[in-house]
Amino acid sequence: MPSHDRALIALSAEPLDAEALAAQLAGPMHGAVVTFLGTTRATSPGDPRPVAALEYEAYADLALREMETIAGETRARYGPLEIALVHRTGRVALGEPSVAVVVAAPHRGAAFDACRYAIDALKSRVAVWKREIYADGGAAWIANTPQEPC
Repeated sequence: MPSHDRALIALSAEPLDAEALAAQLAGPMHGAVVTFLGTTRATSPGDPRPVAALEYEAYADLALREMETIAGETRARYGPLEIALVHRTGRVALGEPSVAVVVAAPHRGAAFDACRYAIDALKSRVAVWKREIYADGGAAWIANTPQEPC
């Protein structure tokens, strides 16, 4: 019988493949696989300048350790489940994913709730920093902000 406690945790300088992550987690014990992709958008809230790309830097040891902690918390709250947390580093073009969270669980409610919890925790706690590169040549570091619960 497959395990329900697998976590795929990574930082990647390469483009993210959510379908491959979902395929690694999916199985006969899971009735739901939920995927969240955070993608680079052309505008930033409160800043009228068009965004050309994002650049991410991470403190790898700290970031990966915190991502493992978040995966464990997510399983404890919503398990049994399997989870992938992968964040890009380096330059990310418009429309490309910067972060992927995939959750496979027996039921959709737990999968959706776990995915939401994991991305919100990742955005507010993981040592990854985002720099917006603007079409006009300017750039600015942007603070991560946790989302308000729905």
